[in-house]
Amino acid sequence: MGVLVDSQKEGFGSSWGGLKNLVRRKQVDCAHTKRLDNHQLAKELTIPHLIAVGVGSTIGAGVYILVGAVAREHSGPALTMCFLIAGIAAALSAFCYAELASLCPSAGSAYHYSYICVGEGVAWLVGWALILEYTIGGSAVARGISPNLALLFGGENSLPTFLARQHFPGLDVMVDPCAAALVLIVTGFLCLGIKESALAQGIATAVNVFAMLFVIIAGGYLGFKTGWTGYEVPTGYFPFGVDGMLAGSATVFFSYIGFDTVASTAEEAKNPKRDLPLGIALSLSICCCLYMLVSIVIVGLVPYYAMDPDTPISSAFASNGMQWAAYIITVGAVTALISTLMGSILPQPRILMAMARDGLLPSFFLDVNKHTQVPVNSTLATGIVASILAFFMDVSQLAGMVSVGTLLAFTMVAVSVLILRYVPPDEVPLPLSLQESIDSYKLRHNSDAQMINGENPAKSPGDPCLPLLGEKNVAVDCTVVEKLEALSSFTAGTLDEENRRKIAGWTIMLICVGAFMLTFAASNLWFSSLIRFTLCGAGGLLLLSGLVILTCIDQDDERHNFGHAGDTADREFIIILLLFETVRVATWVRVSVWLMVGVLIYIFYGRRTARC
Repeated sequence: MGVLVDSQKEGFGSSWGGLKNLVRRKQVDCAHTKRLDNHQLAKELTIPHLIAVGVGSTIGAGVYILVGAVAREHSGPALTMCFLIAGIAAALSAFCYAELASLCPSAGSAYHYSYICVGEGVAWLVGWALILEYTIGGSAVARGISPNLALLFGGENSLPTFLARQHFPGLDVMVDPCAAALVLIVTGFLCLGIKESALAQGIATAVNVFAMLFVIIAGGYLGFKTGWTGYEVPTGYFPFGVDGMLAGSATVFFSYIGFDTVASTAEEAKNPKRDLPLGIALSLSICCCLYMLVSIVIVGLVPYYAMDPDTPISSAFASNGMQWAAYIITVGAVTALISTLMGSILPQPRILMAMARDGLLPSFFLDVNKHTQVPVNSTLATGIVASILAFFMDVSQLAGMVSVGTLLAFTMVAVSVLILRYVPPDEVPLPLSLQESIDSYKLRHNSDAQMINGENPAKSPGDPCLPLLGEKNVAVDCTVVEKLEALSSFTAGTLDEENRRKIAGWTIMLICVGAFMLTFAASNLWFSSLIRFTLCGAGGLLLLSGLVILTCIDQDDERHNFGHAGDTADREFIIILLLFETVRVATWVRVSVWLMVGVLIYIFYGRRTARC
């Protein structure tokens, strides 16, 4: 849905010979990407469904463990500040997702946004990285369920034999039948329909939230009873300094990952322009409040240096005479993992389907079941691969690759917002008010023309209630385009449109390069001081110069006046910093191998079959 503008106004040189495909950008809802009847997903989700999906995908069992490890090693009593800072950083990314999801409500999430705003080559790498993220993430979550489930049955080795972990010395493999079975069960739920799976995830999330509320209420009672001894430590509120608190914030940041699952269901929301931003914002706000309240209570019950790094919450209650609380906490951890497992598997079939729509993957992943309106082939393929990994592999060594895929997607979404504001593609979404004005003008214009010609406007074909720009191959009336061009001339000032787009495109590239140089040099301590300071200075200069230039350049036709360039660049800087601070060299090597495989597949298949 959008207004067609001159295709010659591409800000990035799309005529670079053999690189043309790499920078080719997909039009929003262009003719060949329109959903056909047999590939239409069900529009069933409302705001409560989206909140259930967002909260369920975000709050995992990590909060039941992270509070102990981070408090002991990084933050001390300032654990609450770590969750607050990480929540602010996550909110900056969430704003980008909410903006793009409401403007481009289609399956595919970060892949879809990158294809529209950046180009086909980058979109393929983002989609390929997301496939890795969700597959390994789902497998890792599934293997974490069986130990917690065993605790409910009395101990580590209390699961039935056919579900318990078995070790094969000859192959040095620890198989986990319980994890594989849970992945297949969750896959079956996801095949039933998006509304049914959202309901199941909502039930699991509700149990987890009740467990966390128990921790907050019962822990608060114990805290007031004992005088909050955890805060009476001689080292003060910041025992590891501000640096330790920031390091703890980088660690707990990943406990907020999951709101991007809401964006992947954009095509299944009843009112995506309104519901998606609210669903993302409310789910992230709920998670941040719960995390901070739990951390306030637990740090106050036990001094940070006396916390159990493996079971901090259970041990905190046990030290105050409430050993039975461990069962409630374990139930919360199990339901949190099950809900997170559903949130890990849910987005990938939709990304596979979106890539198949664009011709980058085989049409096998494109089919949607007529009854459940779910991409069944993609869902089954995702579930089978994830269950095999959960059964055979100890994916903990690969878990860092999930972080790379997530932060890569977050970075490209932030860049996409900048591009959408300053160098949008040929066909771009409009704010609802401007679109309604154009539709109203067009309907009046057509009605007047029919009356002049002696025709009855009431008998004209087509439904006048349908928005003009939602129809296929519809051109906006020349008078309206002239008005938009006049508006563009006013906002562009002394720069004509073509030069403005070129300058904006190069400036965005400088901002990306500057943010990369600054964060890379700041996070790699093995560089010499001279090299680090030089790279930091050059990167900071590029970043600051780019922000100043973008501030002086008006946004495209005032159709993308959704904020300021500086806030988006700040989001990008924070995300790239987390990317280098939290990912190890060995993980970068593994991810590079995966991405190189993706590049080869794109060269020999995707580049030839892409439909855009």
